[in-house]
Parts: sequence; structure tokens; C-alpha cells
Amino acid sequence: MLRRVGPDDVTAARVLPVDADTLAAAAQIVDDVRDRGEPALRHHAVRLGDLPSDDTPMWLDRDAMAAAARALPPADLALLERTAGRIRAFADAQRAALAPIDVAVPGGRAGHTIAPVERAGCYAPGGRFPLPSSVLMTAVTARAAGVDTVVVASPRPTPVTLAAASVAGADAVLAVGGAQAIAALAHGAGPVPAVDVIVGPGNRWVTAAKQLVSGFVRIDMLAGPSELVVLADDTADADTIAADLLAQAEHDPDARPILVTAHPAVADAVDAALARQLAVLPTAATAGAAVRDHGRCVLCASHAEALATCDALAPEHLEVHTASATDDAARLRHYGGLFVGHASAEVMGDYGVGPNHVLPTGATARSTGGLSVFDFLRIRTWLKLDGGADTRAAAEDAARLARLEGLEGHARSAERRR
Repeated sequence: MLRRVGPDDVTAARVLPVDADTLAAAAQIVDDVRDRGEPALRHHAVRLGDLPSDDTPMWLDRDAMAAAARALPPADLALLERTAGRIRAFADAQRAALAPIDVAVPGGRAGHTIAPVERAGCYAPGGRFPLPSSVLMTAVTARAAGVDTVVVASPRPTPVTLAAASVAGADAVLAVGGAQAIAALAHGAGPVPAVDVIVGPGNRWVTAAKQLVSGFVRIDMLAGPSELVVLADDTADADTIAADLLAQAEHDPDARPILVTAHPAVADAVDAALARQLAVLPTAATAGAAVRDHGRCVLCASHAEALATCDALAPEHLEVHTASATDDAARLRHYGGLFVGHASAEVMGDYGVGPNHVLPTGATARSTGGLSVFDFLRIRTWLKLDGGADTRAAAEDAARLARLEGLEGHARSAERRR
């Protein structure tokens, strides 16, 4: 089921988040929405199937979201509220880890303050599998950061998606997706305000548009196909590993389910389990395609090489199924989300046990982390000098350094503080 490769083969198989053709086509949509606003947004939304007609409402307010929440079965609404509470508790703890600073510097004091952005756009996919969990992950986190205005964008939102937006405290839902939604969030269009940050997972059109607008607004990341790497030794349970790999594979035919092990017998057992479970999986068409086309089993010469392979992959999700899972986790360096031990299923992270499920893909975990309250916050620095002797000494140094760089105007500005 999983194509067997060596460490060198799989670590080289990095995938760009978006191809050039999609980027070029998305640019036409983004430019049109930027230039023409709401008429262009509606045109593309109807053309691409987000809205059935020009007169279909695309801007759903708090009353519409609240009505959807009231119409849900009570058990479903309670589930959304419990999940939102767990996400909020983790995000609140992250926010509490940051504090302003106020320190002495030559001639005065300096520091930083922490402030949320004013407006956030939270994208939630609505295609093959609508994801209300992504609404909670993004909008709840934005609110925990203190964002004033939170807009959720999701094409053809289901009642549970609208209910999730209500539970998360969103201000409105834009019932549009794709590049046209991202463009509207970035530049504003009709009732859609221009936001300061855009976050959330999406398809290649969403990713392309996020790349295109990143010069106007902050984005969280450019996410490609979903990835799960499972590190396993001979104590691992093959059926559990297969179930976890298939859970990722059913996201998308381009998903990347990968097993890393130094034990051929484990590879054999996982292959057999995959075949058995795929035979009775309702999403086998999607999951099977991902396993066949992108699934890999990396056979390593040693456990140390398996650990190094996981670091080289720097995957979105990394599960550790080994006898020494806690120690192995401490040795691993590059991953979006880490899941330690048999009980720590990646799907538990998907569905709001605590940490966010919006995570970096394509080895970008080497340089960035997952979505958090930090994506909605700004660190603003300040400086207040008193003009005394220490200020004059610092000004002399500034003037001298400016002249080393050939910037006489800078030097003269500094010298006015001597």
C-alpha cells in the first residue's frame, strides 16, 4: 500500500504550496475584486458556484448565525461549545505567556506593548468536507487575542458552520470562498471590511490568493496538502497507525501519509492493516488515492536514522509511536504539531483538545509554527530618552555610526540631541 523508499528519496520530495498556473489565474480574480469591489466578488462567486444567483445573500450577520445555532440539535451545539472552550483555554494561556516590557537604556527607557490587530479574516473550507472545526480554531483564537472584528469566510456554509461561527463569537460570515473571498478580505468589497490578518486552511486557490495579498495584509502561512508522518518502532500497533494514516489521507487525494520505521515487519503489518481498513472506509476513494499516489514507507537503517528522517521531513503532523516516545519527542526538532505516544492521536488535535490544528506544511515547520494568538498580535516598541548625559553619549555613537554608513543626514539628526 505504501511505496517503500529510503530516507534520501522521501526527504527530497518537498511540495510547493501552489503551482504557477494557479497563481496566475488567482491573480486575475484578486485584481478584479480589488479593482471593482462587490460586483466582481459577486461575479466570481456565482461563476465558481459559491452563490446560486446574483441576488443570493452573501453576507450573514450575527442573527443568521445565532438562528443556525438555535436550530442545531442541543447535543451538537453543546459539542461545539465544549470544543470552543478547550481551544479558548489553550489560546488564553498562550496570550498570558506574553507581557509588556519596560527596561532601562542609555538616557532613558524603552520597551514594548502587545496589541491585537483590529480586524481578522478567518477562512474555513466548504468543499468536499465543510470544516466547522476550522471556524472554531481560527475565530476563537482571534477573539482570545482581543481582535475587535472577526469575519469568517466559507463557501456554501452549512448550518453547523454558521453555528460554529456563532459559538466562536464571529461578527459575520462571508458565504464565499476561493481566491475571491481572500481578495475581498484583503481589500474590502461592499459589506466586507478590509482586514489586517487572514488565517485558515484552504485549497490551492485560497493559498495562491493568500500569497498574492501577503503584501497588503498579514497571513498565517501558505499551506499545501495535509501531511502526517508516523515514527514507529516494533512496539507500535499497526492497526492504530493505519487508522491514523487513513484519517489524514481522507482529507484530499494529494494528502501525504508517511510511515518512518527501522523495522520491516512493522511496515508489512501497517500495509496489511491499511488494506483491511480501506476496504470498509466510506471515504476510501479519496483516502486510497492519497495512499497510492503519495503514501510512503521510509525504511531506515536505525532508530537514529528514523529520527533524523522525521526532522528532515519537518512535517505538518508528527506522531511518535515508540517505546521511548517521550525521550524521542525531546530529540525531535522540526514539526508543526507533535503527538506523543499511542493515545495522542493527531485527530484529537484536529478536533480541539487544545493546540491549534492550522499547521505549516511542506517542511516550512523548519521556520514557522502553527496558528496561535501570536498571529493576531503586534509587538509595538517604544523609546523615551531624557536628553541627559547618557542620551548625549548615545547620540555621539549614533552620529559616528551614521557616518560610517555614509548617511550624513542621520548623523546631523543625532547630533541635535547632544
